[in-house]
Amino acid sequence: MSDGAVPTLPHGPKGMGGTPIALRNDCPQPGGSSFLEMWGQLRPIGRHRASGGYRRFAWTDADAECRAWFEAQARGRGLAYEVDRNGNQWAWLGDPARGDAVVTGSHLDSVPDGGAFDGPLGVVSAFAALDELLRRDVRFAKPLGIVNFGDEEGARFGLACVGSRLTAGALTVEQAHRLTDADGITLPQAMEAAGYDPGSLGADPGRLDRIGAFVELHVEQGRALDLSGDRVGIASAIWPHGRWRFDFRGEANHAGTTRLADRRDPMPAYAETVLAARREAELAGAVATFGKIAVEPNGVNAIPSLVRGWLDSRATDQERLDAVVGGVERAAREYAAAHGVDLNVERESFTPVVEFDHALRDELARILGSDTDLKVPVLGTGAGHDAGILSGRVPTAMLFVRNPTGVSHSPAEFATEDDCVAGVLALADVLEGLACT
Repeated sequence: MSDGAVPTLPHGPKGMGGTPIALRNDCPQPGGSSFLEMWGQLRPIGRHRASGGYRRFAWTDADAECRAWFEAQARGRGLAYEVDRNGNQWAWLGDPARGDAVVTGSHLDSVPDGGAFDGPLGVVSAFAALDELLRRDVRFAKPLGIVNFGDEEGARFGLACVGSRLTAGALTVEQAHRLTDADGITLPQAMEAAGYDPGSLGADPGRLDRIGAFVELHVEQGRALDLSGDRVGIASAIWPHGRWRFDFRGEANHAGTTRLADRRDPMPAYAETVLAARREAELAGAVATFGKIAVEPNGVNAIPSLVRGWLDSRATDQERLDAVVGGVERAAREYAAAHGVDLNVERESFTPVVEFDHALRDELARILGSDTDLKVPVLGTGAGHDAGILSGRVPTAMLFVRNPTGVSHSPAEFATEDDCVAGVLALADVLEGLACT
């Protein structure tokens, strides 16, 4: 995004049929001024100078700066601010104890060298949408909440959506205590070092009982909106997805003196498995990625004793996902046997298909479009989100903002200023429709 003025939007984003979405635009820079100011404040935090990407990992100094920014935004607006037992941050307008609060927000952490928009766009847009509603002088009939869920990306401890999983009871205290980073630091140790009490970790049903509806805005992680020419879309479902760890164990030896025939080298078996994952995904119309690897002893002149690779796979339905992962594992075992190495496969995380609440999704479409026909694109996604984790406990929905390149989890991730402002206005309209009289 440039630092120039936000252009006035003569119309709202257009739906698939070319009909404008009914966004409020009676302000010269609707929703834009506070958005740009906040975006400018947040943008430098955790940015790596060499890569241009972000390294905002859970319970690090960069994470602490992001949390301080969130608290300042909440307190600066006179909102009630709190941190829950799992380290998630909340800002409240009105009394959430009523049990019908409308909540929006996302996360502020990043993947290694990630982009600026994944997560932070939803949090910044939440505060900007509140500013827009206050500018409209609306009357709130329900409490309004803004949330920053902790450790959504799982970059440090290897598990995504830790904050929301703990809150929803999808991650037990015992499982959370076993999470460690690459340096062997456990999650509780990291939280304690950052000044938080890990002794209170665990399910938080009382907090979820406060929420009547949760709407998460997120940059699209794909090009569907760019291809359809729309600025804003509504999520229909999150594909089933998971992470599997493949451990290929062989025998360390000298790279220069050990004959090929005498080797128990796990690397060729791993390499062939990576190619098998690509083939299986293509056959099933799914996606599969080996994006992380650990090698021991990791020496240039040493045959590895262990190659550990993590498979991320996602598909439109469970049957396709099972076919991909099953095919990859069968191929890996064949390759391991051929090279005389042992193989262990462990599923580290899994999320079944998430169908967002149909009534809430249709209400978003009605607010942004018409009562009789969906004018806003409804998109499925292969990316996981906190909204998906919460969907089993509270009605959830998602809005997507156009990403013209489709690139995500990369410094090249992008959204234009006018599309970001369109997202703010769409979110403001949704919040007004759900929480205001």
